[in-house]
Amino acid sequence: MSGFLGEVIGTMILIILGGGVCAGVNLKKSGAENSGWIVITFGWGLGVAMGAYAVGQFSGAHLNPAVTLAFAMIGKFPWSQVPIYIIAQMIGAFIGACIVYLHYLPHWRATKDPAAKLAVFSTGPAIPHTFSNLLSEIIGTFVLVIGLLSIGANKFTEGLNPLVVGFLILAIGLSLGGTTGYAINPARDLGPRIAHAVLPIAGKGSSNWGYAWIPVVGPILGGIFGALCYKGFFLGEFMLSFWIVGFILLIVIIAAYITEKKIPAKSYMESQSVNVQEQ
Repeated sequence: MSGFLGEVIGTMILIILGGGVCAGVNLKKSGAENSGWIVITFGWGLGVAMGAYAVGQFSGAHLNPAVTLAFAMIGKFPWSQVPIYIIAQMIGAFIGACIVYLHYLPHWRATKDPAAKLAVFSTGPAIPHTFSNLLSEIIGTFVLVIGLLSIGANKFTEGLNPLVVGFLILAIGLSLGGTTGYAINPARDLGPRIAHAVLPIAGKGSSNWGYAWIPVVGPILGGIFGALCYKGFFLGEFMLSFWIVGFILLIVIIAAYITEKKIPAKSYMESQSVNVQEQ
């Protein structure tokens, strides 16, 4: 199996299981309806682990453009392979989301809340606040990449690494995920969001494109800076890019803070529910 196909299949598995648990919890008449955040975080953690087990030997199981870019930035992955990996991850995420849609086919019409349907495919902020939402995604992915590199530096019994990575995802979800839904992966959010936009989902509502840049830009910045910090602080090898990316990150955060608009403390899901009730 090629690295390209490995990333397609691995990311597809990740979204089938991760998006699938979101569908089970959010959609009406599902046996898992309203089972809560703990179930969702466990589902995503195990989804990452299973995707990594499936294709780790073929592609390294990045399954995440932020991870691919981060590894390339510190020389752990060739830049020439970055575009093909990111394309593969996007394709896999889109296919996985389509499979989740088909699996829960009768539940879309049974579910009246369009925000609940969107939550199956993509993330959204508990409180819309550009600065805080962007910072949450940066921090979450920073922790992810530091964790991945730290796990890779330790020796585990053969075959346990993907499971430990799954526990890392679980920990991030439990501790940091409540603010934005912890995309920490541009493909995980953007691929399924595109699927939400194009699939014939009954009463689906908006795909919330105004927010979509945050789970793309935040993870990329956080992941790259996390890798550079690991190389600098853990390995004692500070690169020029550490200072450049750190400066860019600071500028982006300051710009987000300055341009932050005053938005009522009402989540996207709440606003969508109000719209449905008014209709």
